[in-house]
Amino acid sequence: MGGLCGVISKDDCTTDLFFGTDYHSHLGTHRGGLAILGDDGAFQRSIHNIQNAPFRSKFEHDLQRFSGHCGIGVISDTDPQPLVMCSHLGTFAIATVGLISNIEDLKKELFTDNAAQLQFSTTSGMVGPTEVVSALIATQDSITDGVRYVQQKVRGSCTILLVDEKGTLYAARDRYGRTPAIIGRKEGATIVVQESCALPNLGYEYVRDLGPGEMVAISADGTIETLIEPGEKMAICSFLWVYYGYPASSYEGRNVEMARYRCGAALARRDNVRVDAACGIPDSGTSHALGYAHEAGVKYARPFVKYTPTWARSFMPQDQRQREHVASMKLIPIPGLIKDRKLVFCDDSIVRGTQLGKQAARLYADGCKETHMRIACPPLVFPCPFINFSRSRSEYDLITRRYIRGHEGQNAGLDKYTDPDSSEYKAMVEFIREKLNLTSLQFQRLDDLINAIGIPACKLCTYCWSGKDVSMEK
Repeated sequence: MGGLCGVISKDDCTTDLFFGTDYHSHLGTHRGGLAILGDDGAFQRSIHNIQNAPFRSKFEHDLQRFSGHCGIGVISDTDPQPLVMCSHLGTFAIATVGLISNIEDLKKELFTDNAAQLQFSTTSGMVGPTEVVSALIATQDSITDGVRYVQQKVRGSCTILLVDEKGTLYAARDRYGRTPAIIGRKEGATIVVQESCALPNLGYEYVRDLGPGEMVAISADGTIETLIEPGEKMAICSFLWVYYGYPASSYEGRNVEMARYRCGAALARRDNVRVDAACGIPDSGTSHALGYAHEAGVKYARPFVKYTPTWARSFMPQDQRQREHVASMKLIPIPGLIKDRKLVFCDDSIVRGTQLGKQAARLYADGCKETHMRIACPPLVFPCPFINFSRSRSEYDLITRRYIRGHEGQNAGLDKYTDPDSSEYKAMVEFIREKLNLTSLQFQRLDDLINAIGIPACKLCTYCWSGKDVSMEK
């Protein structure tokens, strides 16, 4: 994953850029970076590894030497960025987020058609996607044409923030709007963020969301000029509301926390289990559980607390053993709320199933009589090819796909496993329940999830559950 922030101001933008970028720290754990155009026309830049220390602590000392009216910041799990590039379009700083699934083809095109050279990063062990994007932009006659070309060529997603040497801030949301891009404004300054929760504490008021594929140029006086009109098709990632979006943020006018309450309520309406309390697997499962408890008329309890000061999000580490270690270390049980009780737990999703199986074992070890699991989204059947929200290396990291392969082989039709009324779907869910040693297991229905989010289905990406997406339509 990753997160972006850009600020342009009549006064110095450094403080707002620093804290605005910090509000995106939950989206990544690898690197953070800032680039600011100084009053002398030169870019000041700093990039730090944030795997073992938070963004804020790594950049506090840099602020003393940074100053300028326009800058961009990024939390990145792909490459060290922002980059500062020199080309026939002038010098510009650029940061990107997304997932470019055809990056090797794009590199070959640059080598063959443009005789380009691309820098191999020793820190990331690859040619970074931001490097490729900046090179593609530079093949065109203007920054606007370059961004339009990137949007046409990239398969996956790519949202871009860019500052040119004249001090203009450019923001371009990815072609189908899979990740958010939100504009805020206060007296003398304009900000672009992915997480709207960054706005109020920095004194900004919400202006609008960029549309899918829309590109704007923002001047220091607050003028916002649309350079590329938004496209007609949108496929914003539904998983923002299920899991990785920040609870205080809103995308397309729909708040994350409130959507999760509605998800939990929808689960409760389709349930008839009798329990002593509803509980959430922290953090995102907590909101779903509160909605469930209110709708079901049962008590809410917190038998797991999360230790957050030093542990990263468990889906971030690439190594499976490290993921499992992080997951087991950060959740601390409270036996007095578990022993001799029948509990229903809400969680955001089941990916591999490893973590949930271990949590169930801990619950039984602490004397839990019944462990009922309710999942806020449908079963994940298709790995996401559009954004980098998961560290899965293979489709068979998904417990659903391992089950399907074991029962029908690698060439099985998948549609029946996405239909909650099919016998194949029910057998798959029963397999997962038994595998994880749960008393009962139910997943959210896709129509209930869409209703909870509150955005028309045609504007949401639900590919990981349905296998369908607007970019695949003819």
